[in-house]
Amino acid sequence: MFSLRTGYFICGFVTGLILLFHFLVSLPDGKLHIIVCDVGQGDATYIRFADGSDMLVDGGPNDKVLSCLGKYMPFWDRSIDVVLLTHAEYDHIQGLLSVVKRYKVGYFVRSAVSQDNEDYRSLLAYIHNHQVQEKMVMSGERISIGRATVSVVWPSAEQIAAMSGPGAQVLGHSTESVNEGSVVFWLRYGSFDALFPGDVSLSLSATHGVKQLADNTVELLKVPHHGSKFGMDKAFIGWLKPSLAIVSVSNNNTYGHPSAEIQTLLADEQVKLLRTDEKGNIEIMSDGKGWFIQ
Repeated sequence: MFSLRTGYFICGFVTGLILLFHFLVSLPDGKLHIIVCDVGQGDATYIRFADGSDMLVDGGPNDKVLSCLGKYMPFWDRSIDVVLLTHAEYDHIQGLLSVVKRYKVGYFVRSAVSQDNEDYRSLLAYIHNHQVQEKMVMSGERISIGRATVSVVWPSAEQIAAMSGPGAQVLGHSTESVNEGSVVFWLRYGSFDALFPGDVSLSLSATHGVKQLADNTVELLKVPHHGSKFGMDKAFIGWLKPSLAIVSVSNNNTYGHPSAEIQTLLADEQVKLLRTDEKGNIEIMSDGKGWFIQ
């Protein structure tokens, strides 16, 4: 006869198997996972490295980043090794306060270029009050995470000094100047290369020498400034020649992003373009040799 106790046992056994399955599939698989989260008109990218370490780049303009993290992080994982803020504009920072309250953060990484706004002050206050380790970076610095390397290529010491010297308080309230102080970094795993530029303007003259970090091929470009026509020029795209470009953007946004000019430049160079307003979350995986869109 089927008893209530037997039913509880079977239910518990099945639940245990489901949890075990999810645990096993969440173990490090030796692949790099890059997820450009669909957070609307903003930026948030979750990166899970081959050894299971992880990094969140920006937090978007709202709490949608939490849904993205909940989907792609193992259910049992309540910590993020590195949170990197490219710059302190609201569409990159607003979701981070919810993130640092929900997850234990190993390191908070940013540049010395800042902006005086309430979101930024609240985030820094929480990080300092909870003794999260903080690291400020500039061009030339590298962070090794397993077999992957994060190389900071911007801002330079000169740029930081220029934005921190006389008149910096005025610059600190300029959206354009804060964008140009974005942390730009190059991620490399094996022969897979990706460039994350925040909202900085990418021109050939401003980024001379960046491609030396690659192996003559660049697989992924995170399109700067949500596809603004001022984000990249033709010379830069023709020089970098990425295989794939991803833009984080909201549907029917009032800025017209991604701009027709950027879409045309990418098409002319035969660069595949993916958009979060069309695809939702976008995941790229690499074993350090090949790569594919999940």
